[in-house]
Amino acid sequence: MVKRFVSLFPTAFLVVTIAFFLLRLIPGDPAAVMLGPGATHEQIEALRAELGLDKPIVIQYIFYVARLARGNLGESIYFRKPVLSIIVSHLEASFLLATLGLLVVILVGVVFGILSALFNRTVLDKLFLILALLGASIPSFWLGLMLTWVFGVYMRILPTSGFVSIFETGNLSNLKYLILPSITLGLVNSAPVARMTRSAVLDILYQPYIDVARAKGLDFWGVVTKHVLRNAAIPIVTVLAFVFGGMLAAAVVTENVFAVPGIGRLVVQSVLRRDYPVIQGVLIFVAALYILINFITDITYAFLDPRVRLT
Repeated sequence: MVKRFVSLFPTAFLVVTIAFFLLRLIPGDPAAVMLGPGATHEQIEALRAELGLDKPIVIQYIFYVARLARGNLGESIYFRKPVLSIIVSHLEASFLLATLGLLVVILVGVVFGILSALFNRTVLDKLFLILALLGASIPSFWLGLMLTWVFGVYMRILPTSGFVSIFETGNLSNLKYLILPSITLGLVNSAPVARMTRSAVLDILYQPYIDVARAKGLDFWGVVTKHVLRNAAIPIVTVLAFVFGGMLAAAVVTENVFAVPGIGRLVVQSVLRRDYPVIQGVLIFVAALYILINFITDITYAFLDPRVRLT
């Protein structure tokens, strides 16, 4: 476990380096974008010098890594605020959206996948496979717009855009703003989870020790709960972990359709503004998130299957 934890740092350093240099390849000058088309060359150069963009890229990189080593992600070019505070201010909406979306994935993807495997080669199995295919084919923006029209415009029972902070207001009813986005996000991600769950459960169902358990007189649902689901849990947990990370960090389309002020929407706006520090900060946050999820998933394996040992 210690070796795995130590190996996270070279990965993080590599991500920081790649993110820094690749972002400099984006066309456009942040100073010119901030000042607008009417700015003079002198004004642009003065702002570039103020922001430190006039220095050689290697010098900028050294300064950035030095600040990052002190826990400083820098200051936003557009907002003129610390990048960390900007990410934190957008994190609540993304985290709650991803959590609610994961619940939808579990209720739809995992449950449908298990039922599809248990009733393999039946009408129910074919129905679940068709639904999974439809879920994988429907674009998230179209599904979001349809849900908005039905529940927001026609029935008028749910809000269609925005989000009001629960931490600031203390009002849990603000979760209603995330119901439609979470359903959209969850349904779109349920299809691959359902297929993975079905494959994992089917693989366990045809193992010899399942036949032995049945021969000993254990009933069908006893076999499913005590043997099948427990042994199929590792691939299911793996895909759920990375689906959660993806929903937390990359729900760009859903957040823009429903105007949710989350991480994905922040990235889109920052790219348009050429706000390098914010984009770099979000990339580092996303990379750290996936590294952490991978580490936690490895630890979870040892609890789910004692045969797995972390070294």
